[in-house]
Amino acid sequence: MIITKEQVLQALGNVEEPDLKKDLVTLNMIQDIHIDGNNISFSVILTTPACPLKALIENACRNAISHFINKEAVVNINMTSRVTSQKNTGVPGVKNIIAVASGKGGVGKSTVAVNLALGLAKAGAKVGLIDADIYGPSIPIMFGLEGARPQASQVDGKTRIEPIEKYGVKLLSIGFFTDPNQPVPWRGPMVSTAVKQLFNDADWGELDYLVIDLPPGTGDIHITVTQTFPVTGAVIVTTPQNVALADAKKGIGMFLMPAINVPILGVVENMSYFTPAELPENKYYIFGQGGGQKLAKQLDVPFLGEIPLVKGISDSGDAGKPTILDENGVMTQAFLEMARRVAQQIAISNAKAADSQTITAAAN
Repeated sequence: MIITKEQVLQALGNVEEPDLKKDLVTLNMIQDIHIDGNNISFSVILTTPACPLKALIENACRNAISHFINKEAVVNINMTSRVTSQKNTGVPGVKNIIAVASGKGGVGKSTVAVNLALGLAKAGAKVGLIDADIYGPSIPIMFGLEGARPQASQVDGKTRIEPIEKYGVKLLSIGFFTDPNQPVPWRGPMVSTAVKQLFNDADWGELDYLVIDLPPGTGDIHITVTQTFPVTGAVIVTTPQNVALADAKKGIGMFLMPAINVPILGVVENMSYFTPAELPENKYYIFGQGGGQKLAKQLDVPFLGEIPLVKGISDSGDAGKPTILDENGVMTQAFLEMARRVAQQIAISNAKAADSQTITAAAN
C-alpha cells in the first residue's frame, strides 16, 4: 500500500498537544512531510525549545503512525520549535518579555532570574536578561562581569548599546554603568528613564525571551516596565515563610490590577528546604513547608516548582558561574524544570491570547 501525506496528516490529527488541547495538525505543528516507501519523516514545530512535553508528543506521533498507517513504518521525527508571541513587545526582535518579581527582598529573586534565563538558553532559546534592580544590581557579580562596560555601535544613524553576551545570554545591567562602590541616589523619574534606556537603546537582536530582574516590592520601576512594554507574563518568587508569602500576594495583586494587567506565569518557591551537600536525599524545611504551593492554589495561578536551599547556589553566584551551568550539580535539574514550566506557561498564555483575538475578530 502506498502511503500518502494525507494519510500521515489524518493519523497525526489524532495527536493532541497536551497544553493547548488541540491536535497537532489543527495547530499547524506538522511540516516537511516526506515519504519514501515505508520511511516517513516529518517535523513537529513545538511552541518552545524548552517544551517539557517534547518526549511525550514525539512518542504519541510514533504511536499514531504505527496504529493508523503501518506498524512496519520507519518514522523519523525532527522535533524543532518556533517560539510564539502574542503581541508586539515594543522592543524590536523580542518575542516575549518575562518579568521576575518578588514582594520583598531577600528571597533569591535575582538567583531565580539568572538561572531561568540560563535554563531557557540551555534548552536552545535565544535569551536576553535585563537587571532592572537599579538600587542593588547583582547580575554583574553573578556572571563574573564586575567592571565590564558594554560597547556602543551605530545602527541606522543611532547609537545603540551592545549587550554583553556570556554563557549564551545577552546581558545589560545598570551596574555596568555605575560605580559599584557608590550608591545610586536617583529619584523616580531618573530611575524610569534609565530602565527605559536598557530596553530602547540596546541592540538586542532576535530574542525568544527577554527576562527582566525587577527590584523587590511594587514601585516605580514595575509600573514603568509594565505600562511601557507589553510584558508577556510575570514570575513571582517567594520563600515558604508567611511574611514572604504575604508580600508575594501583594506583588501578584499589583500585576493583576486593571491598569497593569500582566498575566501571572506562576509562583516559584525558593529556599523551600535545606539539603546538605553530603546528604542530598535529606530535606529540612527550616522556613516552613508548602507555602508557595498554597499561595498558587489560593490565587489560582501555576506553581512552577520548589528550589532547595543549597550552599552551592550562593557560592556559584559569588564565583560568577551560576549553579545551572554545573552539569552534575544537584540544583541544575530543579532550575531546568522551572525554566521548562515557565516556557510552557508562556506558550499556553500566547495561545489563549491568539484564540481570544480570533474570537473578537470573528464577532466584529
